[in-house]
Amino acid sequence: MRNQVRLMGNVGAIPEVKALDGNKKVAKFSIATNEVSKNAKGEKVVDTQWHNLVAWGNTAALIEKLVQKGAELAVEGKLVHRSYTDKAGVKKYVTEIVVSEFVLLGKKAA
Repeated sequence: MRNQVRLMGNVGAIPEVKALDGNKKVAKFSIATNEVSKNAKGEKVVDTQWHNLVAWGNTAALIEKLVQKGAELAVEGKLVHRSYTDKAGVKKYVTEIVVSEFVLLGKKAA
């Protein structure tokens, strides 16, 4: 099996895009996905999950140009776990989706 993630959700904030050495870009942003169900009383319950995403190169450049806060987006990528040590010497763990493809969906951004 491959490491493959597909999500559809809404962008939580304007993507943060940085230019790196050699004009390579990286975009970081998050999307929210909602799952709707009913509880034991028959009441509608919405469970919102936030997902951290990162895109590189041409994909990051397109995200910078096209993606706004609130946009409905479908993404495909892979799940990555990594760790780093912060300036205070504390080890931090990060789980994120590395985006390989995305599609803007019909709902307009706010």
